[in-house]
Amino acid sequence: MIRRRTALALPALLLARPALAIPAEGLTQGGLVRGRVAPGTRLVLDGRPVRVGPGGDYAFGFGRDHAAEAVLSVTPPGGRAEAQRLAIARRDWPVQRISGLPPAQVTPDPEALRRITAERERLAAARATDSARTDFAAEFLLPAHGRISGVFGSQRILNGEPRQPHFGFDIAAPTGTPIRAIAAGQVVLAADFFFFGRLTVIDHGHGVNSLYAHQSAQEVAEGERVAAGQRIGAVGATGRVTGPHLHFGLSWFATWLDAQPVLPPVTG
Repeated sequence: MIRRRTALALPALLLARPALAIPAEGLTQGGLVRGRVAPGTRLVLDGRPVRVGPGGDYAFGFGRDHAAEAVLSVTPPGGRAEAQRLAIARRDWPVQRISGLPPAQVTPDPEALRRITAERERLAAARATDSARTDFAAEFLLPAHGRISGVFGSQRILNGEPRQPHFGFDIAAPTGTPIRAIAAGQVVLAADFFFFGRLTVIDHGHGVNSLYAHQSAQEVAEGERVAAGQRIGAVGATGRVTGPHLHFGLSWFATWLDAQPVLPPVTG
């Protein structure tokens, strides 16, 4: 059963003021918040302006280690700004141990590090895209069928060495399994990276983007517009992997988010 967004779920204090509608879903570390306010409303999250579409659609998110509170300033059309303090639920993150990786992929040599640095800059530029499209407002589709092999936020221990947390959601499946766009959008990056292997990044608007990594084949190009559910590639084992799987990433600009709560359940 697909998890549905609870749009316009309001704190009791705000029931008389629809322009201040803030969904309850996503107010957690790693959470994506999507909703709709009165057109013309201005939103500012922790001092950062949030884009609001012509129809009132907006999106923002909270990182894995976000503090217990966020401040959202809401200015209704023709009204005054009001600060809403949002309680951000804390989460406990699992530890994931991965062994058997080639040593050069755990501790890259200087030449590989230069490549990795350049790739990170290229990925950051793609994820900084701030388009007016509102494809993010639709219900997301599952990017691939398979078995869950990695979850967002887990602390990674690679070949016995602690590394940064895992900022994606992994679906293990045979090489060649179709990968599909979770929503309509535009391809802002299609490349072959050291860690991610063949990857594709799709912009869904307002800073919301999706990433599909370790592909055996890429079937879309940068600049191409894609439809929700369109096949964009195939599961593979390129980059730093121990077996074929899709590493799926969801983010709001530079903030990685937990995709699992906003996707349909994974099926084999």
